[in-house]
Amino acid sequence: MFDPAQLRTFLTVAQTLSFTQAADRLGLRQSTVSQQIRRLEDAAGRQLFVRDTHSVRLTEDGEAMLGFAGTILEANERAASWFTGTRLRGRLRFGASEDFVSTRLPEILEGFRREHPEVDLELTVELSATLHELLAAGRLDLVLAKRGADGTRGRLVWRDKLVWIGSDRLRLDPGRPLPLVVYPPPALTRARALAVLEQGGRAWRVTCTSRSLNGLVAAARAGLGVMPYARGMIPPGLVRIPARAGLPELGAVDMVLLHGTARGAAREPAEALAEAILAGGDRLHGPDGFTPGPA
Repeated sequence: MFDPAQLRTFLTVAQTLSFTQAADRLGLRQSTVSQQIRRLEDAAGRQLFVRDTHSVRLTEDGEAMLGFAGTILEANERAASWFTGTRLRGRLRFGASEDFVSTRLPEILEGFRREHPEVDLELTVELSATLHELLAAGRLDLVLAKRGADGTRGRLVWRDKLVWIGSDRLRLDPGRPLPLVVYPPPALTRARALAVLEQGGRAWRVTCTSRSLNGLVAAARAGLGVMPYARGMIPPGLVRIPARAGLPELGAVDMVLLHGTARGAAREPAEALAEAILAGGDRLHGPDGFTPGPA
């Protein structure tokens, strides 16, 4: 009933909330993306997106289609792999930002390993900036990490807004330095937070530094300070700091996939994993995207 190509286009638009960005990622014209979405809506008999000159958002039926689309595409890929007899092999060095490990990324990786048991998958969990360095050094084949909204490299998985988060019991004193719970350098979110605070003339002090997300979340839950974090991945037990606190805007951040320069045995497994992540990108953020670990 539903065309896989239209479903892939739907997922891409849902993840980017932009017909233009979806067209760029898919290598299609924007008119083609719009046409595929119209045809999918015709097949479903429901409107999936509300679109105006400024924004794109999912309807209630569009939210429902997210889960169906991922399931249909995964089943289609399993069937194609079974009947074509193609079996991927080789060593794949995959790097993921610390932020993603506590989302449902492990489910995507588990599905990939189940579908491609002869791929030797090696996972490196690090800060985004460190992963970029490892990729450039040829030590990784594929990376899922953050980049600044002004960056251009990588395939966009989704764009999010950075916000300030903390305990709902935290009370900030505007007359005292802002307490910060942050990753160590060269973390992108730390650099962004310090830059906007300096620009706004707001005094700050670091009350907790940890390379572990669980460590940062524990500190923030204990009321040690505020964290800069992606709006779509706010961990349970933490809330967005309200605008009345007067904290400066942090801007947008892109979640992207980047391929290494090396070719050979890792090329096809890297592309297959990238496609699996893009197809399941909606599971990495949003209200159901975060799976808490022990803090």
